[in-house]
Order: sequence, then structure tokens, then C-alpha cells
Amino acid sequence: MSIDVWKGWIGRTESRTEVLDPGSLRRFAAAVGEDLDVERTQPSLAHWAFFLPVAPADGLGEDGHPKRGGFLPPVTLPRRMFAAADMRFDGTLTLGAPATRVSTVTDVALKSGKSGDLVLVSVEHRITQDGAERVAERQTIVYRDAGAPTPPVAASDPPPQGDVVWVPNTVDLFRFSAATSNSHRIHYDLPYATAEEGYPGLVVHGPFTAARLFGHARRKGALSAFSFRAMAPMFCGRPIVLRDTAEGVEAVRCDGAVAMQAKYSL
Repeated sequence: MSIDVWKGWIGRTESRTEVLDPGSLRRFAAAVGEDLDVERTQPSLAHWAFFLPVAPADGLGEDGHPKRGGFLPPVTLPRRMFAAADMRFDGTLTLGAPATRVSTVTDVALKSGKSGDLVLVSVEHRITQDGAERVAERQTIVYRDAGAPTPPVAASDPPPQGDVVWVPNTVDLFRFSAATSNSHRIHYDLPYATAEEGYPGLVVHGPFTAARLFGHARRKGALSAFSFRAMAPMFCGRPIVLRDTAEGVEAVRCDGAVAMQAKYSL
């Protein structure tokens, strides 16, 4: 384990500037199932439609992610997941205008979990336009050992209750992958997901679920802050219940397991 070497990435920064294209945002809105008139109403977590990863064909790893190293530390644990985020929204993004995102690696930590060693990498993103900060986000990326295969998810009796029952299918997963330039094979390559990573089916993107929870929460009004934590994988074709809780909103698998929890502020 080279944790001391990986900690050398703390403080590394990356800056990107791009024009916020309405067409890109419209494709993102379509992928998350929201209004395509993005000039009138921007979709949930609209900032995720921009500053997407771009890697050449020979710059991808076996799992479909960009090869390790570069901006993020070259952690050698085989499994990688976007596990949590904490966001603040200080203004609406202006479409058709340039914006700058500055990203900083703020922490690299080694912990132990049920599946073995975990490396948690914290990354802070700040998006500005016209000299004003519009979005601040702190993401936690988790690397872990392969661990044992994930067992199939069986529906509970009685089924979970909630306001919305969402059943993402293969087309939904493909469209979200395309809209976010996410080439991780667990979301579209069934033989890889089952044989190589030990899942019982295609995995629903954590950010896809987070966007759906954000949309569920903002029925009460515009959100000034939103945070989420992924707790268990969700799978293509299996019902997911979105519901309100005393502290926010959550996504519950058909077996009753709480797979993602989120909090928000109006």
C-alpha cells in the first residue's frame, strides 16, 4: 500500500474553462427525465453536464475509467466508486457563457471496511462565472479491494413504500452514461459487470440516483445545498423507491435496503 505516495497528490489542482452549451445540458435533462426547456428551467444537478472527463482511447483502463494517475492519485485498489458529495449553490449557471471549474485534491485517507482496505480521495470543485462562485462541491471517491461477489437483490414482502417507484432500464443507463461521458463498464457491459466485478446485474450510476433524489427534493422549492451518501449498489431493472425522510430524501431498493441518503436546504 503506497498511501504516503498517494498523499503527495493532496493540494494538486486542475483548472478548466468552457462555454456552457445548452445542447449538452438538454441531453443531460433528457437522461435524468426532466424538462428539455433548459433555458427556462435547468435540470437537477445541472453542473454535472459540464466539464466532463475526456480521455483518448489508449488512456482508458480495463474497467473503462481513465487510467490512474494524472490529477487523481494512482491508487492501486481495483474498485472505484463516487461515494458521496456535499454541494452548495450560490447562483444559477448562465448558459452560452464561459465558466471555470477549479478542482483540488483536498485529502487522501486510508481506512478499513468490511471488504478490506479503503482509500478515500476528497476532491473540491468550484465553478465560477463572471468572477462569482456559482457552485461549490466536495466529492468523495472511494477505492477498495474487489471483495466477494454482490448477491442478487430479491424483492421484500411487503415492498418498500414511497412517493415514486423508479425502474431504470438499460436505455436509461446508456443515456446517462452518454450524457456524462461515463465509460465505466459496470453500467453497460453485463458480462464485465457480472464476471469481472461480481455484480448480479448492470449497476445504476450513483450520480444518476443522486440527480433523481435532487429532483424529488426540489418539489418543495429551489435548493441552496444538497449532499448525498451512497450506501449500497442499485441494479438495472429492479425497482427503486424515492421517498421523503425526517432529514431529507432517500432511495430504497426493492429488498428494503436504503441505498442512498440525501439531505438538502431550501
